[in-house]
Amino acid sequence: MSVEAFRALHRRTAPGDPLVLPGPWDAASARALQAAGYPALATPSAGVAASLGYEDGQTPADEMFAAVARIVRAVDVPVSADVEGGYGLAAKELVERLLEAGAVGCNLEDSDGGVLKDPREHSEWLAEVRAAAGDRLFVNARIDTFIRGVAEPERAIERAALYVAAGADCVYPIGAPVAVLPLLRAGIQGPMNVIAKVGEGPSPAELGERGATRITFGPYLQRRAMEGIAGLLR
Repeated sequence: MSVEAFRALHRRTAPGDPLVLPGPWDAASARALQAAGYPALATPSAGVAASLGYEDGQTPADEMFAAVARIVRAVDVPVSADVEGGYGLAAKELVERLLEAGAVGCNLEDSDGGVLKDPREHSEWLAEVRAAAGDRLFVNARIDTFIRGVAEPERAIERAALYVAAGADCVYPIGAPVAVLPLLRAGIQGPMNVIAKVGEGPSPAELGERGATRITFGPYLQRRAMEGIAGLLR
């Protein structure tokens, strides 16, 4: 599937039918998720890090891109890659490495070392990524205000506007309370990614009713799988 087809998956109109993108952490999990019928996948950086023996945020860039490439090779569905804050790469090099790995999209964070980046500077960098990628990548711009202690939805909406203007295809206010999702949906243009937990909290359909266009699970699938293995060993 091309990036155009991947982008089209985000144009769903039924509120209760968001695009669900589970997150593979290696080739075997990617194959299992494809076999379950999902039309596309989105890698979680924390899950991939765990599979490689690193703490979240500590994976070397070369190992992350190599892991993404293995996942892409293992399946026939499109894969979007969480590449954290871009590993300090210039926009052109970041785009080249994503395309070399076979990714159709990327997830990019707007905080570094637990500190929010200046939103205007970050939006300028996102614009550079967009210019380098053209239409070849779907850019999901993560908004970290809620997980960095900034609870006011207006701050997330302000950042979203800057990132969409810079060319982001989707924005991702990670950690946003479920209660504020309708407010975010009213203030944000274009697709909105929301994280869901596995087996607890609102279902993907319920999150869609509250405004989510796209659902991802971060590291929760990988962590639940590890819990399952621990249970088998016990």
